[in-house]
Amino acid sequence: MNDEGGFRADRTQEIFLPAVVPPVPPQHGGAEVVEVAAYRGRTHFEREVVEKLAAAAARSIPGVDELGGDVARFFNTVLDKIGLDKVGDATRGVSAKVDGLDVEITVVLVIAAGKVVSEVTAAVRTAVIEAVENYGLHVTNVDVKVDDIRLHHE
Repeated sequence: MNDEGGFRADRTQEIFLPAVVPPVPPQHGGAEVVEVAAYRGRTHFEREVVEKLAAAAARSIPGVDELGGDVARFFNTVLDKIGLDKVGDATRGVSAKVDGLDVEITVVLVIAAGKVVSEVTAAVRTAVIEAVENYGLHVTNVDVKVDDIRLHHE
């Protein structure tokens, strides 16, 4: 190579490549507007929505007997006795922290006797991540706390 604009081992060369080139929204209306609608606002998920998705996914796993810690289950029993059996059931046992599209989730559950804890908790973690990420969110962490074991059904 010659000295004019070519590569030379004795010179420091810098190359800058943009990591992401954002598309430019059109300056006018028409059909192009539909293609760039994603760039005209933000989508925000409420914590409760994420908790409902995660709770439904966790309940679907064999070996998960119930969701929630001792206090939550106690209040659920009281609500059941006074005829408010559906209050709080959708999110009970699950808490989520939503930061934009990143989500951290904690699931508290009661496991059925005779089940292998590591298998059930891994299945819960996998199901929760899949269910929530199917809605376009990114799950950064899922903690599963086994609060109790159900030795027999009452």
